[in-house]
Amino acid sequence: MTGQELVAEPEAGRRRVTRRVLGRGTLGVIGVVGFLAVAELAGRAGLLPGFLPYASHVLATAAGLPLDAGFRADVLATLAACATGLAIAVAVAVPAGLLLGTVPFMERSARPLVEFLRPIPSVSLIPLAVFLFPAGQDAKVALVVYTCSWPLLINTMYGLGDVDPLAKETLRGFGFGPLSVVLRVSLPSAAPFIATGVRIAVSVTLIVAVSVELLAPGGGGIGAFLSLAGSANRLDRMLAATVWAGFIGLAANLLFTAAERRVFRWHHARTGGAA
Repeated sequence: MTGQELVAEPEAGRRRVTRRVLGRGTLGVIGVVGFLAVAELAGRAGLLPGFLPYASHVLATAAGLPLDAGFRADVLATLAACATGLAIAVAVAVPAGLLLGTVPFMERSARPLVEFLRPIPSVSLIPLAVFLFPAGQDAKVALVVYTCSWPLLINTMYGLGDVDPLAKETLRGFGFGPLSVVLRVSLPSAAPFIATGVRIAVSVTLIVAVSVELLAPGGGGIGAFLSLAGSANRLDRMLAATVWAGFIGLAANLLFTAAERRVFRWHHARTGGAA
């Protein structure tokens, strides 16, 4: 195989991936537009309850919400709680996962506690969080940390289990200690799995933060905006804020997915994710 063919092969692969992504994006846009068109027609035909605003009215209200200073402040409050909680979760769960994944005794000792706490729904802990942290922002951050820690912890441990044992033994054979093996081999090999855990955590931070804001609106945020709009019987503003919440969540997920694929392109190519 010539040098030009070697260069052309990965380029062709990247073009195929780009076309596939663009095709999926186009289908997604068509699906959203189709849903909105059906909702608009159903509303105007009287098939939906009369108190529901038309889809076009909701979209027009959503387009004007960024001009509302109060809404912008609420969005920033929610994003600040999400970012702070996610950063704390990464700082706590990833080292904990490294410890449990490299010390079998610690993993066996902590496994029952992890399996007991992990299935507890975060929403059920909102009253406890509000009681322990009277400030609304602190309660949001605490529950975001709790929720995000589990995918980060589990993915870190899973990634460490996928490390090539020959690479670790080779490094030990050159006289490197356990800490050096973890930092030079285990952590880089587990990094793609940790990134996947971060992406999963990002997708749930907004859900948890808005849920806390709905039940404890004192700290502001999108949930507090929804509660205020509901008390004022402004269903159009409630639905418009919900549209923005969904758009923010979708944008964050797409952003982190693209960053993960770009940074760990070698991992996706090895596992067939970029095939």
